[in-house]
Amino acid sequence: MITFYNEQTQAFLNGMNNIQQKETQAQLELTSGLKVNSVSDAPDEISDILSLQSSISNNTQIGQNLAIVTNETNTAESAVSSAVSLVEQAESLGTQGATDIASADTRTQIAQQLGDVLTELVNIANTTVSGRYIFAGDSDQTQPYTIDLTQTNPISAYAGSPSTRQIEAPDGSTFAVAQTAQDLFDSSDTNSNVFESVNSLRNALLNNDSAGVGSALAQVSSSDTYLNSQLAFYGNVQDNVANATSEQSNDDTQLRTQLATLQDADESQSIIDLNEAQTQQQAALQSEAEIPRTTLFNFLG
Repeated sequence: MITFYNEQTQAFLNGMNNIQQKETQAQLELTSGLKVNSVSDAPDEISDILSLQSSISNNTQIGQNLAIVTNETNTAESAVSSAVSLVEQAESLGTQGATDIASADTRTQIAQQLGDVLTELVNIANTTVSGRYIFAGDSDQTQPYTIDLTQTNPISAYAGSPSTRQIEAPDGSTFAVAQTAQDLFDSSDTNSNVFESVNSLRNALLNNDSAGVGSALAQVSSSDTYLNSQLAFYGNVQDNVANATSEQSNDDTQLRTQLATLQDADESQSIIDLNEAQTQQQAALQSEAEIPRTTLFNFLG
């Protein structure tokens, strides 16, 4: 049997294979934008790459959670601020009804206005964001309160639950982001109970009870002070969320920069590598074609 295989041919084939691998790698880097597309591309760096990818995914989720909380917290702060204004309005109305010259009819009219105030306070307690009752604690699909002004005690019992929700910051710490409507408006402490104080003032005015009006006014003033302190809670939460959001953004930039250093391709270098591989391939093919070929027929007469 006659064979024309030799070591020179094998060397040519090996060289062509190396050139094609280099060309394929360069093309893959340009297409994917990555210099590491499989474990074999950089086995020593895969563990770090996977760790960074996991950290980025976790940090992204934290950012998304913070964005949701930002919206809820801003809404809650605005709602409680409105509630403070309503309580102050109730106090002002009660002061008008507490004067000796206020008639029974005047007090009845003021009581009706306080009924409107009470209804608005309940509406605030039932504030929703994206379908969630943000003051219902962990039972955020349940409306916290209902109101029926025809009743002596017009506001229902709290239908929500305690709030145990915590938000995670990028450093791993957590902090509370919400209070319940019961915490805000329906405290077990009479001097802090917004609903009870406003309703007591309303009932005293309806009953033309001067002494009761004075007593209820003091309670309204006390609950106003309490509600203002709860407004400060949401101001602190807003600061915490803003700081955590800034930290999350900085972490995201740093993590992505680290990942890019490990796995992103250098486009300019990939183009150079591709051009070099194509040039080498053409040169190799041309050189191979110019090599003299000797066959059996050259030795026959």
